[in-house]
Parts: sequence; structure tokens; C-alpha cells
Amino acid sequence: MKVRDLMTTAVTWARPNTSIRQIAKLMRQENIGAVPVCSDRGELLGIVTDRDIVIRSLSGEEDKAEAQDIMTKHPVSVHPDMNTHQAALLFARYQVRRLPVVESGKLTGMLTLADLARKTLYIDEAGDALSAISRPSTLN
Repeated sequence: MKVRDLMTTAVTWARPNTSIRQIAKLMRQENIGAVPVCSDRGELLGIVTDRDIVIRSLSGEEDKAEAQDIMTKHPVSVHPDMNTHQAALLFARYQVRRLPVVESGKLTGMLTLADLARKTLYIDEAGDALSAISRPSTLN
């Protein structure tokens, strides 16, 4: 199965100068834990997670008010034609729960660990990825 078969295509995204407060509101309204940050042309620049807001913005000494200040730049992403098994390996390797889907340099969707878990065929892979995410990171 391909990523395109499981990904969400209606993705809420923000511009680099979107305020952290507005991103938090988007997360609450859409019931999501991450907002991709894109250029006006739809190119993926980064991603802001709920954890980024807490760790990089609220608990920091500086007042970081915009997405570009706290986003993870160059996030791990997948192509819509990638095999979902390969995507599951990326979830585990990079200890992430969400993968932006990029085609021709533009954001086209989002694949989440929950998307894998919803498909009976991928419950074991989702469990393996979640187990790997839950281990202490060895990446810096």
C-alpha cells in the first residue's frame, strides 16, 4: 500500500510569520497536534508541533512569537508513492508521529501514526513504530 492511500489531504498549514497563538488555536479547532509551515507557494519549510509550542516557546526565556522561531526546519517527509512500510520505518527511526507528504516540493498531505493504526494490515507496524518513538532518542 502507498502513502497516498492512507494520508490526509485536507491539511491545515501556516505561514512562517503566523503567531504561535494562532497556531495553537488552529490545533484546537482542527483537533491536531502539528501544523506544517509552508511558503506562499505551498513549499514545506518546517513543522510546529504542540510539543514545540510548550518546549520551545512557552518554557523558553525568549518570547518566541512566530512559527519560524520555533518550527522544526526541514522535517522528515515522505512522497505519496512511498510504500507505507517504509513510512513506518521512518516514524520509528526519527521518533515522530506525523510525516508531511511532499510531492514536487509542495505539501500535498499528512501521514500520521494513527493513519497506519487504523488499517488492520498495519497495526503491528504502527505498534512497532510507537514502541520505537517511546524509547529515549539516540539522535541529536
